[in-house]
Amino acid sequence: MSNYTKIGKVEGARTELHDKLNLTGAEISVNTLDAGSCVPFVHAHKANEEIYFVISGKGKVVVDDEEITLNEGDWIRIAPAGKRQFFASPDSPISFICIQVKAGSLGAYTAEDAL
Repeated sequence: MSNYTKIGKVEGARTELHDKLNLTGAEISVNTLDAGSCVPFVHAHKANEEIYFVISGKGKVVVDDEEITLNEGDWIRIAPAGKRQFFASPDSPISFICIQVKAGSLGAYTAEDAL
């Protein structure tokens, strides 16, 4: 049994990596919205925070009725209760990674968790 799982380049509007990589502590997805389009729903979570990284393009996210501009290279964390919806700019697609983890679950990190 190997201590790693690898997949190749992901394609499409949304790829969830939970099952593809056998993730046990997070859900990660790679998302692309065409210019002028949006995620077709507003959502929040019970326990999971989401961390987003904009890979390319530009757009916005609306969190609890507040519009936040997003550009390539931006990071944003949204608390579980934050009601969110993502939009691509009218003249640009947007691609982003979403990392979803249980809020408050990180016990140790980096050097503190190393052997």
